[in-house]
Amino acid sequence: MITNDGSLRRIAVVGGGISGLTAAYELAKARQRGAPISEFLIEADSRLGGVVSTDHLEGFVLEGGPDSFISEKPEAAALCRELGLGDSLIGSNDEGRQTYILHNGHLVPIPDGLMLLAPTRIFPVLNSTLLPLSSKLMVATEWFVTPTKARDTDESIGTFVRRHFGKAMLENIVDPLLAGVYGGDAKSLSVESVLPRFREMENQYGSLVRGALAARRRTKKAVKKGESAGTTINSLFVTLKDGLGELIKALEARLEPARIHLGERVVSIERADHHWKSPYRIRCEGNQTYDVDAVILAMPVHACAPFFSFLNESSKEAFREIPYSSAITVNLGYDEEVAAGLPAGFGFLVPAKERCRLLACTFVHNKFPHRAPPGKALLRCFLGGTRDPQVMELSNNEILLLVRRELRNILGLDAMPMFSLVSRWPSAMAQYNVGHRDRITRIANLIEKYPRLYLAGNAYSGIGISDCIRTGRAAAKQALDI
Repeated sequence: MITNDGSLRRIAVVGGGISGLTAAYELAKARQRGAPISEFLIEADSRLGGVVSTDHLEGFVLEGGPDSFISEKPEAAALCRELGLGDSLIGSNDEGRQTYILHNGHLVPIPDGLMLLAPTRIFPVLNSTLLPLSSKLMVATEWFVTPTKARDTDESIGTFVRRHFGKAMLENIVDPLLAGVYGGDAKSLSVESVLPRFREMENQYGSLVRGALAARRRTKKAVKKGESAGTTINSLFVTLKDGLGELIKALEARLEPARIHLGERVVSIERADHHWKSPYRIRCEGNQTYDVDAVILAMPVHACAPFFSFLNESSKEAFREIPYSSAITVNLGYDEEVAAGLPAGFGFLVPAKERCRLLACTFVHNKFPHRAPPGKALLRCFLGGTRDPQVMELSNNEILLLVRRELRNILGLDAMPMFSLVSRWPSAMAQYNVGHRDRITRIANLIEKYPRLYLAGNAYSGIGISDCIRTGRAAAKQALDI
């Protein structure tokens, strides 16, 4: 048993993904500045990084999990700069930023100027074959929608989009976008939690078209201001030249090796002392225990539920109410001949009505520089999500056969890849379904009853890397304030 020596506050971080690593890094900085703490990190896996996983093969940079973060959320880029990675930040090739939708078996460009679900340019939408005339009329007249009394109940993104733009916009454009980003279903995902800025647009402007135009003007001003200050990369997506694994390495390098406990799976968290002198005892497989003053749980919410020996089953259920989806990514490398025959642009998305198992495919060599040797192609395919959880049951060989068959049907791509890499992420993506905020509030109210217990991760206030970094830093700050 490792116990508190009475002179330092021991703070444990459970979970070595980006949220937990950020929390541990913040605690380490505080200790080095003189804070009377002793932090350490426990991770069940044999490596750190969670879903962030980068491999290098034959000159290709292969991302098994996320490949970038969005520039409008500053936390990830700021952390990279803080860690000395500022010169490695690169933006996407936005001059070639074209994404396609598979529509009736053909790749059709997403209309230019679409801000996720709201057009900022009307004529590209009116000229698109993705929408029938009835939907185009709804888009054209949506400009004249005026604000009404703000809704006090949550609703699905599906219902929200139908009200503004109709069924075709939802099924042909918005739903495949959400499936590709969130691994979720527009009929279930919450507009309040997933797209709060669009709810705010509706409340302020009534029309999402007018709201999106105003938001675009503000973004342009912010980008110009950032460019003049030299702090902004003028791209929608940002990553690191050698992959996001560099961020994990940089964070790990700031932690003392003796404070990182890999391959230790937590089985319970107990209240060690009801007087809160040393409030928690963490028990791992193999009966290794740690007495600590505070715990930061930086892991999927559902995985936390079995830990709490001091909670009744009804209370534990709060941690199981947030659903998660699973995902598979498949990286495929191709030679110059294949690369020359692929479409320009960033890749394509697949609506559910197309009856494919692919959710999306990114043309990585087009999206980012430095991802493939000159002239060669790197495709990254996505499967799973709430649309197709059964795909997780297939073997890697079955996955590769499935992906190659669907790429043949969609792109006419029949060539054997130079290599392939299948990455599996079971129950990794929190789903912000309707009522998500109420579920988070219930968990927060429950946690408040137990001092010095803190939560971080992608289940609370956003699923992106910047969101995880923000929650990790916030949890560390709370733990330091005890």
